[in-house]
Amino acid sequence: MMPYVTAVEWLGRFEHELLLFAAVWFAVGALDELGVDLLWVWLRLTGRVSTGRAPQDAAAPLRGIAAVLVPAWMEASVVGAMIAHCLKVWPQAELRIYAGCYRNDPATLAAMIGATTGMGNDPRLRIVVHNKAGPTTKADCLNRLYAALCEDERRGAFRARSVILHDAEDMVHPAALAMLDRGLDEAEFVQLPVRPEPQARSPWIAGHYCDEFAESHGKAMVVRDWLGVGLPAAGVGCAFSRTAIEAVAEQRGSPDPFAAECLTEDYECGLLIGEAGGRARFLRARDEHGDLVATREFFPSQLGPSVRQKTRWLHGIAFQGWDRLGWNLHPLELWMRMRDRRGPLTAIVLAAAYLLVIVTPLLFVAYHAGLYTPPPFSPAMRTLLIVNFVALVWRVASRALFTWREYGAMESVMSVFRMPIANVIAIMAGRRALMAYLAALRSGRVKWDHTVHLMHPTLALAR
Repeated sequence: MMPYVTAVEWLGRFEHELLLFAAVWFAVGALDELGVDLLWVWLRLTGRVSTGRAPQDAAAPLRGIAAVLVPAWMEASVVGAMIAHCLKVWPQAELRIYAGCYRNDPATLAAMIGATTGMGNDPRLRIVVHNKAGPTTKADCLNRLYAALCEDERRGAFRARSVILHDAEDMVHPAALAMLDRGLDEAEFVQLPVRPEPQARSPWIAGHYCDEFAESHGKAMVVRDWLGVGLPAAGVGCAFSRTAIEAVAEQRGSPDPFAAECLTEDYECGLLIGEAGGRARFLRARDEHGDLVATREFFPSQLGPSVRQKTRWLHGIAFQGWDRLGWNLHPLELWMRMRDRRGPLTAIVLAAAYLLVIVTPLLFVAYHAGLYTPPPFSPAMRTLLIVNFVALVWRVASRALFTWREYGAMESVMSVFRMPIANVIAIMAGRRALMAYLAALRSGRVKWDHTVHLMHPTLALAR
C-alpha cells in the first residue's frame, strides 16, 4: 500500500475520533441547555416569572446609606463621565460613591477630581488613592475602598445599609439604585442585568456580547433566581447587604471581603453569600419607556482585548472557582457550578469541531480522487448527528429570539452570523486561560489583566 494512502486512512480515523468526541459532548451540552430552556418556557407560560416595572419614585430617599465602590486602573477616559452620571441620575442624599485609583495613575485621579466640575463640591463622592502601585487586582482595589468605608463609618458613627459594585465604564439607570435598595428588603444580595451597548464600529466583536448577555441575563439568570441556587455576581449593578459582606469576610477569615488573589472576586462573593444561607435575587424590570433597568457599557470592540477579557473570566470562574469554592453536592447547585465551569471544556469541543471543518474537505477531495473510502456511520453516530443538528437549530433560534427581544430585528439576524466569531473567541480564551492558570500556579501571583475603555456610553450619546 502506498504511503500517501496510509496517511489518508489515518486522517480518516482521526476525523472519526474528532467527530465522535465533538458529537458526544455537543449532545451533553445540548441536554444541559435544553433543561434551562424548558424551565424558562414553563416559568413564562405559567406566569411564575415576568419582567417587572421600575419604581416610579426612583428618586425617593433610600432606606439607608448606599456605598457604591468603583475601582479603577487607567480609566481616565471613562471614570469621570461615569461618576458625573451617577451623581446626576441618583440624587439621593444617602448615596456615597467610593472611587478608587492608584498612586501611579495620576490621569485617573485627575478625571475623578474633575467629575464634579460645574456641579460644585458634591460631598457624596469620596476619592480613595491606593497606597500600592497599580495594578494589583480589582479585588485588592475593592478591599481598599471597603476599608475606607469602614473608616468613615467609625468616624461618622453611621453604618451603611448596602455595598454596591460598579466599574468605571458603567452607565447606570436612574431607577437602578432604588431597585437595588428595595431588593435588599427581601435578600442579602441583589443583581441587576448587564446590557452591552451595540457599537457601530464593531458590529461583530462587540456585538457578540449583546447576544450572550441578552440570553444569559434574560433566561439563565432568571431560571437560577427561581431555582433559589447561588447567584454569581456580575461585578456591576449588584448590591450586598452590609451584614452579608461581613459574613463573607468572616467566611474568608479576613477583614477583607474580597479575595485579592482572585480574578473574579465578584462571582465568588455572590456564591459565598448563598453558601452562608443568604438569599440572592436577580431583578428584571423595565421603565416607563420600555428600557431595561440594567447596567450599560461598551464591551471590547477588538479581538485581542475581547480574548483577554474572556481569558480573565475563564481563569477566575472555571479554574480558580474550582480551586477556591470546590463543588456543592446539592443537585441543583452542582448543575449550576458545572455550567459555570464548562468554559474550558467547551473551548476544547469547539476546537475539535472547527478542526473537522478543515479535515472533512480534505477527505472529501481524497474520496473523489479515489484515494479514500469513508466507513459508513453507525446508527448511534447517525442519531447523535441528528440530535446535534436539531439542537444547533434550537440554539441559534434561542439566541436570535433573546437578541431580538432586547435589541431588535436587525441585531437578531446578525446574532446568527456572530455565533462563529463568539466560538473562535471562546477557543482562544480557553487556551490562554489554561496557560494563565498554570503560570499562576508556578508563580503564586495573579495580575489584573485590565480591559482598557476609551468611551463612556454617556459621551457617545452626547456625540
